[in-house]
Amino acid sequence: MQFEEFSREQLPGLVKFAAVLTGDRELAQDVVQDALVRAHQGWRQVAAADRPDLYLRKMVVNGYLGWRRRWYQRSVRPTADVTGFGEPTAPDPAWRIADADQLAGPLAELSRAQRASIVLRFYEDRDDNEIAAVLGCAPGTVRSHISRGLSALRVQLNEGKETV
Repeated sequence: MQFEEFSREQLPGLVKFAAVLTGDRELAQDVVQDALVRAHQGWRQVAAADRPDLYLRKMVVNGYLGWRRRWYQRSVRPTADVTGFGEPTAPDPAWRIADADQLAGPLAELSRAQRASIVLRFYEDRDDNEIAAVLGCAPGTVRSHISRGLSALRVQLNEGKETV
């Protein structure tokens, strides 16, 4: 498979995945663009992987984690789109999920590994082995990240109910 065909096929899912992962549409597009540039430069290695789609998602996760490391003082909080342009003619289901405060806010409070694990499991529907391949850890570590992340989300959501 050629890079152009592969990237065209993967792009919509990658942007949606990155949007949920980052909680920020522009950052998601930047992270995916950087990953695709790196994938193009190392296409032989990407194409030779057992699962090039997972390899590319790993590149997106690593790009996101690297961005978070570089900008550790900056926090990503979803905001309303204030561009002044009207609503899009066809709603994008990824933004319905990514922009929902009840999801993006609590996800932003998790550790990077917990957030990536939860997004890969519940948004991308990946199994432990696939998530472990993307994150570069053991499947048991993935289960731990998901368990602790879900516990933290439950606590956050229950605190939100108590204040209302």
